[in-house]
Amino acid sequence: MNGIHDLGGMHGFGPIAPEPDEPVFHAEWERRCFALTLAAGFLGRWNIDMSRFAREGMDPGHYLTSSYYEHWLYGLEVLLHEQGLLSAAELESGVPRASADGELRALPADRVEATLLAGGSARLTDAVVAKFQVGERVLVRNLHPHGHTRMPRYLRWRYGIVDRDHGVFVFPDTHAAGRGNKPQHLYSVRFEGGELWGPQGGGRDAVYADLWDDYLEAA
Repeated sequence: MNGIHDLGGMHGFGPIAPEPDEPVFHAEWERRCFALTLAAGFLGRWNIDMSRFAREGMDPGHYLTSSYYEHWLYGLEVLLHEQGLLSAAELESGVPRASADGELRALPADRVEATLLAGGSARLTDAVVAKFQVGERVLVRNLHPHGHTRMPRYLRWRYGIVDRDHGVFVFPDTHAAGRGNKPQHLYSVRFEGGELWGPQGGGRDAVYADLWDDYLEAA
């Protein structure tokens, strides 16, 4: 979707200034928010692309004036409410209902570390024929979907060269909508600075972006 979360290539937000010795969490509530999001994800009611899409629905003004983990908390509340796990009254009051759904699975404390270390992968083993080859010139399609997408606005309708084929992966657009994995190839595509930004783009600069088959067409 076209939203304020897609800030790539936009002017007026100032330079990116990394924080010296930045901690993993700036406050205890951020640590708890991170833990709650991971624990709730283990319930199996949504996937990672659904969680990203939930955060993208935040009001633009709120999004720009809130922190990273506030975005996470907003998305978690949306998902818990949409899945019927928390009511609006519970979210407002902070007081849970008397009994929880006994069918919900929980991540035991003694398995948390192993589960986090194991991680997860969106790579698939499906035998899907690649639409594009390394070295091929491609055009990013000028699409503006209403749902979740990993196709940045500033790359749309721009030409690039396929630098490598990562293999077959879950397609995030359908995954976020609960419409299946739609397996397809994921490519690293190189875009010259001048193609993206014009004469001021820098003759020696380039951007590499990971893009799926459905985002591209042959040039």
